[in-house]
Amino acid sequence: MARHRDIRNMDYEDEYDGYDDIYGHSIDDDYYISPSNRQFIYNRETSRDARLEPADDIPEVDTIDELSDTDRVRLESCLDEIKNTLGPSKVSRGELINLVLRHNYNVELVINAILEDPKYQNKIGDKEKVPFMPPSTVVEPVPPPTKVVASTATATNVVKGFNVPQKDEETSVKRAETPQKVFDLKLIATPRSPSPASGRGTPVSAPGEGDEPKGRREQKVDPEAQFKKERGHGKENLYMVVIGHVDAGKSTLMGRLLYELGQVNKKTMHKYEQDSKKVGKQSFMYAWVLDETGEERNRGITMDVGRHLFETKTKHVTLLDAPGHKDFIPNMISGAAQADVGLLVVDATRGEFETGFDLGGQTREHALLVRSLGVTQLAVAINKLDTVSWSKERFDEIVQKLKSFLKQAGFKENDVTFVPCSGLTGQNLIKPPTENELLEWYSGPCLIEVIDKFRSPLRPVSRPFRFTVNDVFKSTGSGFCVDGRVETGVVNIGDKVMVCPSRDQAVVKSLAIDESPKTIAFAGDQATITLSGIEIQNVSIGNILCDPNQPIPVASKFEARIVVFNVAIPITKGYSVVLHHQSLVEPAVISKLMLQLNKSTGEVQKKHPRFLGKNSSAIVEITVSKPIALEVYSECKELGRVMLRVGGVTIAAGLITRIIL
Repeated sequence: MARHRDIRNMDYEDEYDGYDDIYGHSIDDDYYISPSNRQFIYNRETSRDARLEPADDIPEVDTIDELSDTDRVRLESCLDEIKNTLGPSKVSRGELINLVLRHNYNVELVINAILEDPKYQNKIGDKEKVPFMPPSTVVEPVPPPTKVVASTATATNVVKGFNVPQKDEETSVKRAETPQKVFDLKLIATPRSPSPASGRGTPVSAPGEGDEPKGRREQKVDPEAQFKKERGHGKENLYMVVIGHVDAGKSTLMGRLLYELGQVNKKTMHKYEQDSKKVGKQSFMYAWVLDETGEERNRGITMDVGRHLFETKTKHVTLLDAPGHKDFIPNMISGAAQADVGLLVVDATRGEFETGFDLGGQTREHALLVRSLGVTQLAVAINKLDTVSWSKERFDEIVQKLKSFLKQAGFKENDVTFVPCSGLTGQNLIKPPTENELLEWYSGPCLIEVIDKFRSPLRPVSRPFRFTVNDVFKSTGSGFCVDGRVETGVVNIGDKVMVCPSRDQAVVKSLAIDESPKTIAFAGDQATITLSGIEIQNVSIGNILCDPNQPIPVASKFEARIVVFNVAIPITKGYSVVLHHQSLVEPAVISKLMLQLNKSTGEVQKKHPRFLGKNSSAIVEITVSKPIALEVYSECKELGRVMLRVGGVTIAAGLITRIIL
């Protein structure tokens, strides 16, 4: 009952950091201070009132041999307490002994004498020895009249044992006028650093010291030079998405490639082989390298974008294995938006290629999607060619059909390479083929050589920082993590970022690339960022992190130049669609049909058309259900593309030309 009565009688107007800890234990514990902690509560203001006049009749001595045993013990105790309070100093032992004897073993008077005597000011608390503190924890010097800066305490508080006086303007004015620049010790901040008054008490900063981080942040670093310094001497980074119709053998092909490159050890591969035999899916053993979840293995299809690393002679390649099933096209779009180049896998088995390539197959849709998302280089792996006895006629037939289609989709002929291979047998993956049927007519590069010849795109590191959020998850420590791609610019640990469209601000606590801790990430990197200063519910998939000084535009209405694919129903005003912008999926409406354009030349054919048919091009106005963060294509290609889908089918792709509202 006593404890509850004490709690009810507390003055809640006073700030008390320890209140949350009261319930459940004795209140007396909060005010108990052990003798070993006396150094942390030393207060010059209270000791000043209890000052005694120094004894003038105590002679100065250099040794303690002439003292009695009792006085010698008292002296050593005083010296230890002074050292614990002041910390390391250049005041000699002899001087300390004389001061202790002169002040009759009164430690508080000795400390006051050292701190106020000008001859000792250069021997304690050197400016160089005061560690740098962040701007938020630095206590500014107090000029007359007294001014309290950045204090979390009220006028008179007891904060965990510290006595913070209410007013002592006269004393503060005298301190500010002293030539030794002794700073106000009344502010006792929680992040502590060494100070003259106590071994760990008050963060103190001399004039100008607090400006150091500001000057450092304002110092401009050339991002291009920084990128060359960090990445200029190593292998180039390349992000490659693997696409194709369902059951084309994408996961098996890349699983075998990783195994041949030594990315998967024999023990693990043997386990996959035994496990796949038990469920009657032995041919899926290599696919299990990429399809790691139980549901993917049971269903025999890829559902999410798998990520793995391997190296070629000149590249660090990050492999993005996209799902081929039409139900998981949104996941495929998210993976393709992160890619620099693409690998299209087609099944050479008779009937299977035609199923994927005909209308409704994912071969066509995937190729259109990656091209609309900015992928310009493509390798085509004609897989399972061993099922047709490495037939040259079948290879040429597939190449001929794909060449014509890919050219219409916007790929240049020089940027597309066709490779015959077999994922299950490993033919023509990392070594020249050994099958005689293939050697008779093919002498081109193997798949790994084609990947190695891809050109790495230019990284827009000098542009404003933009980061697309593809995943949000809780980290093991404090804060939470966002996973995604640095589209443009550079991000460092400690940078402030803005989360759009909500415009909340956060701080980058840590960075990781491929689970390896980093201090900086550049445009094009797939990074994991740990954020602090913001709640996890305020960040979602599809958000954009940006530079607070150069924020990304936020709007719910914009103009876009779109290319309409094969649509069963013509597009009219008020047509409802699902908008895909990077990893963001949002309902939208085509609110206006502004101009119909010639698909080849871009000339205006009709103003305000009544509808848009298949294979047409137009400028339309799109209204989104809620504001989103986006960029005009001419300003930022990475964030200036959109995809429009209806009923699980992609009907159009477009470039943002103007932001309206």
